[in-house]
Amino acid sequence: MELAIFYAFAALTLGSALLVVSLKNTARALFLFFVVLFGMAGLFIFALADFVAITQIMVYVGGVLILMIFAFMLSNKELLADLQNTSARFLSLPNWQSLLLCIGFLAVMVYGIIEWQENSPNWINENIRSGQIIKSTDNNINQLGIKFMTQYLLPFEVISIFLLAALIGAAHLSRKEDSK
Repeated sequence: MELAIFYAFAALTLGSALLVVSLKNTARALFLFFVVLFGMAGLFIFALADFVAITQIMVYVGGVLILMIFAFMLSNKELLADLQNTSARFLSLPNWQSLLLCIGFLAVMVYGIIEWQENSPNWINENIRSGQIIKSTDNNINQLGIKFMTQYLLPFEVISIFLLAALIGAAHLSRKEDSK
């Protein structure tokens, strides 16, 4: 099941990324970029990089993507008018197909939760038996700082470069052009 979910995340991420670069509608491309970022966070979780996945969601989705959407809304009124003139549905899916997709995603999530409850991984069971679990009263700031400055240093540096590029791009998009 884990392999199927991994391939589903990978296919969702790759398919959405291909649509991001091929769509002419900027607003739809931005929303598909949102799907790409969440898919990448899912792949980071499969790579046991939970901290990077959560940080990616907080930094990219919470900051960069919202900034890009605001820059898009402020930049060009013709793009917004074009968006309003297109069809009201995203990718023009009929209601019954959208409902089937939602039910399918819900079924996968429920199956994953039930499977996790019944057959939790061996490493979790071993840590529970040996008493190596994190309690809500533990102070994890020390360990978080050590992980941040050793194991996750390179991913955060790469994320900061992407964040800077996104900020420059958003500033360029939101800049008013002089009419001649």
